[in-house]
Amino acid sequence: MHKLSHILRLGLKELTSLRHDSVLLLFLLYAFSVAIYMPAAGSVIGVNNASVAFVDEDHSQLSRQLADALQPPQFQPAVPLPYDQLDKVMDRGQYTFVINVPANFQADLLAGRSPTVQVNVDATAMSQAFMGAGYIGRIFQRELLNYGGQADTASQAPALLTTRALFNTNLEGGWFLAVIQIVNNITILAIILTGTALLREREHGTLDHLLVLPLTALEIMLAKIGSNMLVVVLCTWVSLEVVVKGLLGVPLAGSLGLFLLVTALYLFASTALGIFLATLARSTPQFGLLAIPVIIPMLLLSGGSTPLDSMPQWLQWVMQGSPSTHFVSLSAAILFRDAALDVVWPDVLALAVIGLVFFAIALARFRKSLTS
Repeated sequence: MHKLSHILRLGLKELTSLRHDSVLLLFLLYAFSVAIYMPAAGSVIGVNNASVAFVDEDHSQLSRQLADALQPPQFQPAVPLPYDQLDKVMDRGQYTFVINVPANFQADLLAGRSPTVQVNVDATAMSQAFMGAGYIGRIFQRELLNYGGQADTASQAPALLTTRALFNTNLEGGWFLAVIQIVNNITILAIILTGTALLREREHGTLDHLLVLPLTALEIMLAKIGSNMLVVVLCTWVSLEVVVKGLLGVPLAGSLGLFLLVTALYLFASTALGIFLATLARSTPQFGLLAIPVIIPMLLLSGGSTPLDSMPQWLQWVMQGSPSTHFVSLSAAILFRDAALDVVWPDVLALAVIGLVFFAIALARFRKSLTS
């Protein structure tokens, strides 16, 4: 009971120091509001409002039909362009797509000579270019079939392909991005908050005051982890309710209680990692330099930015030792697929084991730093 009382009082001390740190409070407010809303609300995964120029050398009904087929919101209205300006506007990057319909295109098509349409793509606009070229191909194919009186060709095919988008019917990229932003911010704050809290006490000399009290390294470490865990879990819950569900309108199907429980488990691992890095650093700037090569791979290689399946096999195995990999998987499964504990327990177990290992290593290093 004495140890529990010590941990509780130390935790209250941590919360009090955080309450008086206005810069850190503003950062918390920003991280769980603006930093989530703006990327999710402004994200467009796919083709949207792409600029198009149209070089019409045929001046036929069919060429005008093709130009009119490119409609918002995927494309801007096609801008007529003289042929001699094609290379110039591409060099200047004025348009993402420049389409050239050659002379006698309609006549050659009706004569069965398979004419070609040239689609010039500015591939420096990667997200628009690769998907947009496919969009244009399908749109033009549909228009040519309609013009040739073959609109019912698809219905005569030997097999029809039916696509069903589960858990995100309209393929809204902002839904997933909002949750991933929360996951990334939790990772950053868990490491930064605990690490800077420990270093701040060392630099201000308050850590020496704690050492003369009947306190153990375990109690000090648990107090720091528990207080920061409470703050981040509370901010996560408010952000999900106000920003994700309220402002962005993301329909979270799963249990918020289970997700917050998993978040607390993830924070147990990541805050221990923050304390471990703080024991290696001699100052706050040095801690920041140490944290960068740890946080960046955790964010980029966890499966939130790019799927794990697209990574080399050896890297997939390495990232299984990162708590962020399991947390990203758990977040998507719980919040979007409404997965219960009986489905996600392998990732929960892996997260718990990684957390215990990180905690044991950080505690050993913390004890050594106190006696040195």
